[in-house]
Amino acid sequence: MQAGIIGLGAMGTGMARNIARSGYLTKLWNRTPDKAHKLAAELGIEAATSIQQLASSIDIIIICVSADNDLLEVINAILPYVKPGCIVIDTSTVSSATALVAADLLASRQIHFLDAPVSGGVEGAKNGTLAMMVGGDNAILDKVKPVLEAMCARIIYMGKTGMGQGTKAVNQIMAAGINQAVTEALAFAQAEGLPLEKVIEVVAGGAAGNWFLDHRGLSMTQQDFQPGFKLGLHHKDLKICQSMAAKNLASLPGVEQTLLDYDELIKEGFADEDISALFRLKQRESSAG
Repeated sequence: MQAGIIGLGAMGTGMARNIARSGYLTKLWNRTPDKAHKLAAELGIEAATSIQQLASSIDIIIICVSADNDLLEVINAILPYVKPGCIVIDTSTVSSATALVAADLLASRQIHFLDAPVSGGVEGAKNGTLAMMVGGDNAILDKVKPVLEAMCARIIYMGKTGMGQGTKAVNQIMAAGINQAVTEALAFAQAEGLPLEKVIEVVAGGAAGNWFLDHRGLSMTQQDFQPGFKLGLHHKDLKICQSMAAKNLASLPGVEQTLLDYDELIKEGFADEDISALFRLKQRESSAG
């Protein structure tokens, strides 16, 4: 199986390196050609001359872009060129509705589609330890698992098309709640005059321990907000969750509050910082109280 990847942001670059090490990656493409050529030279593979050239010459296309419109633009660009029987795997975070549109477009050309968003952040992409939640045909997933296992520590089949993205929405809702809890608690600890490093160490070993505290606790208390997972992207994902919830008449008060908080931070110019930059706001609220 020959695979190609479209989209070489922080996540896509890490995934590309790991798939290349497995021997499956033969082509890559990015809207910024310089980035594609540099990574291709590093990995010893080909940078496609165009998105169409990549689409016409490989068996598996992996897409990693930022938003719903980006995904549909890629699908429409490759649609006339992809070989029937090719498998398109979208690792982006988009709505379930967009995943269904993409699947229908590709099915019209006898092309298989998996919605396969990932969790684990830039670290997971770099280290090949991502968790992937997959919607689509389970038999197609079985065919491509050797490729996906090069970048994932956990691959879970969730059900029909759209269920991968539905599961990713659950992940992003939880991430918002955890971000709120950890940043608020550490801002409280700081206001109490507690030694933050020791607080993090002891809490991490108890029932309130979690990945976010382990990986972002110390850095946020040192005012280091390098992403990670960009706050602006999480804002985009939570807007998707909000839209999905509205269709299901579900209530997401934690998401609503996080969106309000992120709106304020984005206005202040912090969209490209890690989501732990929420600590900035919680510190101000604690000191004001």
